[in-house]
Amino acid sequence: MIARLAPTNSPQDIYQAFVQQLKNEGFEGEIASDHGSRTVLATDNSIYQRLPRAAVFPKHDADVGRVARLAAQPRFRSVVLTARGGGTGTNGQSLTDGVIVDLSRHMNRILEINVEERWVRVQSGVVKDQLNAALKPHGLFFAPELSTSNRATIGGMINTDASGQGSCTYGKTRDHVLALSTILLGGNRLDSQAVEAGHARQQASRQDMIGEVYRCTQEIADNQQQLIQDIFPKLNRCLTGYDLAHLREPDGRFNLNSVLCGSEGSLGFIVEARLNVLQIPRHSILVNVGYAGFMDALRDAKALMALKPLSIETVDSKVLMLAMQDIVWHGVAEYFPQDPARPTLGINLIEFSDDDLQRLEQRVHDFTRHLKSDTSVSRLGHTLAVGSEAVKRVYSMRKRSVGLLGNVQGEARPQPFVEDTAVPPENLADYIAEFRDLLDSHGLEYGMFGHVDAGVLHVRPILDMKDPQQAALIRPLSDAVAALTKKYGGLLWGEHGKGLRSEYVPEFFAGLYPSLQAIKAVFDPFNQLNPGKIATPATLAAAALTRVDEVPLRGDLDRQIDQRVWQSYQTAVQCNGNGACYNFDPDDAMCPSWKATRNRIHSPKGRASLIREWLRLQGAQGVDVLGNQAPASALGHWLGKARNTLARQLGQKDFSHEVYEAMSGCLACKSCAGQCPVKVNVPDFRARFLELYHSRYLRPLKDYVVGSLEFSIPVIARFPRLYNAMLGARPVKWMLEHGVGMVDSPLLSLMNFEQLCATWKVQTATVKTLSRLTPQQRKRSVILVQDAFTRYFETPLAAQWIELIARLGYQVYLAPFSANGKPLQVQGLLGAFKKAATHNARGLLALQNCGVPLVGLDPAMTLVYRQEYAKTLDHGTVPQVALAQEWLVSAMPIQPPAAAQKVFHFLPHCTERTNEPASIDLWQKVFAGWGLSLKVLPSGCCGMSGTYGHETRNVKTSQIIYSQSWQPLVEQHHGDGTLLADGYSCRSQVKRQDGKELLHPLQALLGHLREGDQPPR
Repeated sequence: MIARLAPTNSPQDIYQAFVQQLKNEGFEGEIASDHGSRTVLATDNSIYQRLPRAAVFPKHDADVGRVARLAAQPRFRSVVLTARGGGTGTNGQSLTDGVIVDLSRHMNRILEINVEERWVRVQSGVVKDQLNAALKPHGLFFAPELSTSNRATIGGMINTDASGQGSCTYGKTRDHVLALSTILLGGNRLDSQAVEAGHARQQASRQDMIGEVYRCTQEIADNQQQLIQDIFPKLNRCLTGYDLAHLREPDGRFNLNSVLCGSEGSLGFIVEARLNVLQIPRHSILVNVGYAGFMDALRDAKALMALKPLSIETVDSKVLMLAMQDIVWHGVAEYFPQDPARPTLGINLIEFSDDDLQRLEQRVHDFTRHLKSDTSVSRLGHTLAVGSEAVKRVYSMRKRSVGLLGNVQGEARPQPFVEDTAVPPENLADYIAEFRDLLDSHGLEYGMFGHVDAGVLHVRPILDMKDPQQAALIRPLSDAVAALTKKYGGLLWGEHGKGLRSEYVPEFFAGLYPSLQAIKAVFDPFNQLNPGKIATPATLAAAALTRVDEVPLRGDLDRQIDQRVWQSYQTAVQCNGNGACYNFDPDDAMCPSWKATRNRIHSPKGRASLIREWLRLQGAQGVDVLGNQAPASALGHWLGKARNTLARQLGQKDFSHEVYEAMSGCLACKSCAGQCPVKVNVPDFRARFLELYHSRYLRPLKDYVVGSLEFSIPVIARFPRLYNAMLGARPVKWMLEHGVGMVDSPLLSLMNFEQLCATWKVQTATVKTLSRLTPQQRKRSVILVQDAFTRYFETPLAAQWIELIARLGYQVYLAPFSANGKPLQVQGLLGAFKKAATHNARGLLALQNCGVPLVGLDPAMTLVYRQEYAKTLDHGTVPQVALAQEWLVSAMPIQPPAAAQKVFHFLPHCTERTNEPASIDLWQKVFAGWGLSLKVLPSGCCGMSGTYGHETRNVKTSQIIYSQSWQPLVEQHHGDGTLLADGYSCRSQVKRQDGKELLHPLQALLGHLREGDQPPR
């Protein structure tokens, strides 16, 4: 029985009633109205911030139908709905103060792949790279290429009629859409594709909403033909949003999809698409040309287009310099050699592809010969990236341009609001020159990159949106750029959709704008679907297009945060929403908690958004988050926290609890810190938040157990058999799981470590002992820095590390065990962490000053010295502790042999892979020098990350993360004994989940020595 609802008056009451009625009618997906979920969905990659009243996550088409039917009821005509996919739009397309309908969480299945006919059928939440990964085994791909392809959904691409790199060859998204399924307001399903004129007339004769749609659009196509031809520009990008020019196909067929593609959810909910796919070119070569000036690159591109490459992409010096400071540069530096005497200030990336290698090579040869002979533009030289993998690496740098621009230093950051203009390519250089003059007249810096072959350049003026005077420039700059693009025969919105820049639509469409209004009215008569964008129904006098300065800006909220607080929390508040953390690829390490939950709260962007809002609210409540006020007494402080904790358990509302839940789901793997182009560092601000949160609320017992591990384990390890027996006892296991919140705690090793040390004549490292060494002895000595995990839980590995070093002819010294402090830092026990770090660093620094290198074993623990220690301790007091492979490379000359004797496969620790990518190459260098081959497998996170996988609340998520990437790789490679992993937590996770033992790379090297083969000298 459906409950009868009482009449409602306020807008909030209407939305509450709508959400409740949706539940009553059997909506099977999730419904979120908490402040945290709404906050995360309030932003995209634009300058805007609009807080929705609720968000719904349909499980299937039937759920979408329920939403659409309910919204059409007369009592809910004031409810507005906005579809959302990847949420990476630059113009606020998916932002609303109504209800978000997120089609990405559940509706993300590839339904059918027809290889013979080369088409696929997908749900709207499928990510572009996800689709191409499924198509690759068949030699197919879906074009065109987007910089956000690893998180952009097909539904989002259709709704913005996305284009991107290669669009001059491959066209726009619309050019690849064969059929769409759209849920209309009221719940009707519209299945649309190109149809013969007779079928279109038959559809128009229907006496329902679908009939009205066909009648309206056919009338426009028939009666406005000349006006359409006169107004629509002759551009590759055409006009996104209600594309009237393609209602009639060249062969006479009628295609309703031309107005649905680019409609930004303002006409209905696109739930399914059938797309044509193309054959992957067998061979690709990218010519990377450098220039002394950016304008040289632009002017040259116009001439280079005549040689008909697949695409020409351009990047300016600002993006290039930022790329050099990013993780991406590690893989592309060889293609962009730098000469300090003649710096590169612009580059063009010119791609050629062909199925015939010889023909391709001849084309590239002719092209490079042209570069050498043509003197119309000064060029600094060129390089070639040959093959799909090399081309992919270079494009990864170009793809990160959007995010990289957000990583400029200072409070002013590049802002996307006039950043996808399109003009005829022959006008581009002159247009950009005038565009630059405009920005220079306001004293603004900017970054540029784009698709010069299509006449599209992404220009982002650098503004501090917290400064009201700079934020006020949005209006005059938008007006000026709109006029400038019109002057040069172009468009203000050539690629990323209209969104909250729709106020310029009537000016560009002129006499055709009433036709857009008519289309909007027939699909959405009461202006409920993403209102204010593209067009408004002419039948509603009060309906108006939203103006660019009419919607709240992020800066409006950010300026409410105290400047001291803003600067202190830079790693959170500077997130620009580019969404790189939404990477779908399970074999990419970026944010495993997002991949496992598909909940955007559990992503770096989500957590950064929550921290920004939390800081703002704390300031509004008069709380100084930077204050360090000690309580009157320890007992009084504890009692206060106990009262607050009890109040929470009784249902007390505090936004801090929502932030806490999001932070507790973080693995603290630091992949975001290494991979986010803006360097959003969740583990850093997570730890700070936990410290502040637990100054008001009691900590769970788990935090103290984990935090004290390094201090208690040396004592407990004296009785390993007793400890292991206790952990195996059922009452203890029950208490740990339900009382402490920990499961499957690791067992202590039973190996006699001291006896092993005596065998290899290991000495304790003391200043007195080391100071007696001669310079030659120091060169042949090494100090091992112990960590609690490999020392006490994986003692055989620590012993084998010592044996390996001794066999190499080095004297091993063992630094006295001291707590590293990482568990304390992860749990937000920052005061205790600083004390532990200070004590440990003092001892290690004294040893280091004796001239003998310090070397760690576990990468996660070792990297703490160069990351958290460097942030916490004074400059000059941080010890330099090398990773194992770093020491191996420096300790011996290595000359790679001609051929490898054996091939191993390597799964690196995700923190090491993303924060020290060059160190992975060092492992390969070491193995190659020993006559071995080490292939690094693309992999995500193992799901353990310290103690995360042992925490009761995270067990299921940990298992999901493991199953997404590591488990298939372990199943594929474990049987031949060649699979290696250098992270303690990774190896323990494999053993825990699959009962399989993985070797450390050092064990493989030691096995090589034991077989009688000697390493290079």
